[in-house]
Amino acid sequence: MATLVVDIETVGVDAATLDAESQRYLLRAAEREPTEEAREAARARIRGEFSLWPMTGRIVTIAMLNVDSGRGRVLYESDLEETWDEDGTTYVGTDEVSALHEFWRLLAHYARVVTFNGRGFDGPYLMLRSALLGIRPSRDLVGKRYDEAHVDLLERLTCFGATRKFSLDFYCRAFGIPSPKGPSPKESGEEGVSGADVARLHGEGRRRDIARYCRRDVGATALLYRRWQETLGEGMDFQRG
Repeated sequence: MATLVVDIETVGVDAATLDAESQRYLLRAAEREPTEEAREAARARIRGEFSLWPMTGRIVTIAMLNVDSGRGRVLYESDLEETWDEDGTTYVGTDEVSALHEFWRLLAHYARVVTFNGRGFDGPYLMLRSALLGIRPSRDLVGKRYDEAHVDLLERLTCFGATRKFSLDFYCRAFGIPSPKGPSPKESGEEGVSGADVARLHGEGRRRDIARYCRRDVGATALLYRRWQETLGEGMDFQRG
């Protein structure tokens, strides 16, 4: 079965670009704080969460990895239209609209999508950002929870909510898989990157570092998928006691 691992990175919009009523609506919870200092801290926290929601954020990287061939493709936000290859992956600098069009076009060729928390984050984000930009998705990335066309490893490894959730980094370390946090020798001076660093790196103009980090995420997810498939995946012949 042709299988594609997918991961995205996002950043929040500048609150100042929103109209006054939208700003009041989004920041209204901060007004419940007792002091101006506490209110400003709450506003900063809320603005820091804008990247989590497709209505207040945008996609700056889409990383894809073909599980069978091991080849990757990363579409990332860049002021320049550029294409370069590195370690079996093609990186394409583009804009969000073009990236989404290309993503949906490529996805149509795969029977299965693999993600980590994709039903809770990546899938809805990709679909809603596309809708907001007037792009029609080529398939439903949320769909039915037990549909084998989308294997969300976070759901599978928690047995669909029967046990607690852990981060991708933690699962990788537990299964003996190199952590996607790095460090990466390609990132000059960077001791390792996590999702929490994306906004900072984006603000510093380090778009390629974000792209490489996202590529490491899909690489780690692919290895974790293989481990899941070999031990707990569909079609396993469990012996009865």
